[in-house]
Amino acid sequence: MNLLLAGGYLCEEGILRANIKKVVFGNSLEELKTLKPPFFLVLSYDLSSQTLCTKIKESPFPNFIALEIESFSKATQRLKPSFLIPKKIPKEETFKRKILKVKDYIERGDVYQINLTAPFEFHFQGPLEAIFWNFYLRQKVPYAFFLDLGDLKIVSGTMELFLKREKDKILSKPIKGTGKSKEEILLSEKERAENLMITDMVRNDLGKIAETGSVRVSELFKVTEYETLYQMHSTVEAKTKASFEEIIRSTFPPASVTGAPKRRAVEIIDLLEEHARGYYCGAGGLVLNEDNFTLSVLIRTAYGTGDTLTYFAGCGIVWDSDPDKEVRELFLKVKAFCDLESLARK
Repeated sequence: MNLLLAGGYLCEEGILRANIKKVVFGNSLEELKTLKPPFFLVLSYDLSSQTLCTKIKESPFPNFIALEIESFSKATQRLKPSFLIPKKIPKEETFKRKILKVKDYIERGDVYQINLTAPFEFHFQGPLEAIFWNFYLRQKVPYAFFLDLGDLKIVSGTMELFLKREKDKILSKPIKGTGKSKEEILLSEKERAENLMITDMVRNDLGKIAETGSVRVSELFKVTEYETLYQMHSTVEAKTKASFEEIIRSTFPPASVTGAPKRRAVEIIDLLEEHARGYYCGAGGLVLNEDNFTLSVLIRTAYGTGDTLTYFAGCGIVWDSDPDKEVRELFLKVKAFCDLESLARK
């Protein structure tokens, strides 16, 4: 067993290695009550069927993984030779046709926005931990982690904060808006409208567990630069006395990876995507106790078994989405994990 996590989960710098005491696998939300903090938790998108009471495709993996932790230590880089070899890449025309289907749903009034995703399958050679380090160093983010449980492996380079709680204060920082420059995002009415739509969804989700009158948007349209792209996020804050399980039931899956309205968006996603999302678009993070936890949204995430990893990327589709631009965004989100253009030139 091996767990590395970025210091952002503990408001520290660099990468930490966890000393794991016990691993627990579970499938129901009720089982979260039995976990003993501190623990690192990975929630599968498959749990959406329980929180939204709707049937979706499910992966063969447990709905959650919890690793009870004894301590942390600073991790050192392990940059041994390792390689990712593309095995199956999404077809651009297929993805564009699905975008047009989403726009049909929007035109009929089913939804306002859908987060549409596609899988990229890779073989890897060499130590997987080195692939994680390369991924992290190409694009340093606060909520990266690497989990190796033998056969099951997860590599995440996510920068998106799902939920952070400190005592009675809780906040979320949904990401919507991607581009190659800050100006490109801020000048795009589509990106700002999409961000505002998802921010309003998060306000609604937190409102279910918040003290009356405590929900507020403290940041709107904040753009952050990363090594391969720029991302726009907003910040929603609230006060709550709800339990950890109640909070997850009210907010999962994250609004930014579903669409609006959430339940209907999840149903349409299940119709359009042939793949089960599994841990991608779920959540992962550190739970120190009931009143202190940090969970990320599992974007920029790959998982798999054996010598195969499936990395996923997605785009938020609204009525005025340009299919060609959305495809470019889809492949841009893969660049930090594996530079497909560079491989194609070799």
